[in-house]
Amino acid sequence: MRSGTEGLFHSVDVSSLTCVPPDETLRMSLRTPDGVLLEARYDPCSAGPADTAIVVAHGFTGSVDRPALRRAAAVLARHAAVVTFSFRGHGRSGGRSTVGDREVLDLAAAVAWARRRGHARVVTVGFSMGGSVVLRHAALYGEAAGDSPEPAGPSEWRGTAGPSGREGGGRDGGAQRAQGRTDAVAAVSAPARWYYRGTAPMRRVHWLITRPAGRLVGRYGLRTRIHDRDWDPVPLSPVEAVPLIAPTPLLIVHGDRDPYFPVDHPRSLAAASGGHAELWLEPGMGHAENAAGEELLTRIARWLTAAPGA
Repeated sequence: MRSGTEGLFHSVDVSSLTCVPPDETLRMSLRTPDGVLLEARYDPCSAGPADTAIVVAHGFTGSVDRPALRRAAAVLARHAAVVTFSFRGHGRSGGRSTVGDREVLDLAAAVAWARRRGHARVVTVGFSMGGSVVLRHAALYGEAAGDSPEPAGPSEWRGTAGPSGREGGGRDGGAQRAQGRTDAVAAVSAPARWYYRGTAPMRRVHWLITRPAGRLVGRYGLRTRIHDRDWDPVPLSPVEAVPLIAPTPLLIVHGDRDPYFPVDHPRSLAAASGGHAELWLEPGMGHAENAAGEELLTRIARWLTAAPGA
């Protein structure tokens, strides 16, 4: 699939956004630091102008227009402005999915867009694969990454552009990372570690990702175009990223009936934070945005908007 503008989605020149009413829903394209074009949507806070924007990272095979994501965005928009987008290889976005690796660049592009839109605070919430992305993003773009122009963990950016949009970061990488950072992060139904195959649903996911027949099913059945190359190098895992997130506020949410990742995953993430993270184990909840009810989404929105710095 080509990475150009498609359908109803159009490139938005962020320098001209002051001409667009702040209470208007926008459909736009975002360009990542490594040049991938993403479909995206901006919904203003339904309660009135808001300083905070919530950037939502969907799960694997999701997209900006999937009903579960639109339902979640509508609840979150009662408390803040909301930016949703389709990860690379998903929906109408360009590129191919790297299943949580380079998707950090997609999230950073959406966060930076929200800041240019004028929001003083930008926070992130991710579901499943998106949960792993928001954790790694918070670590790589957070305060603990320092003010040096090189991104934290330079192997993360091998063969692609760093936060500066150029190979290896560049002199303006610190400023780009500051623009792309999050003020609070919530990970819902996120895995703690890579290559987990301990449940039947995850074994099916691995078949979808690793086998040619599976990738065909992903492309034509799920509108998800998956990269056929293995990770090289293997990216920082979520549990390795968590200790690097502080002092950014961190919330970990997981259902005790999640069929993909059992509760040792959120407990491992919380333990890795050294007491920094808040952990919510939700009775009866299944997996990701499809299982997140209105009451839980409301609590998450309130946590994100009330986190330190709000």
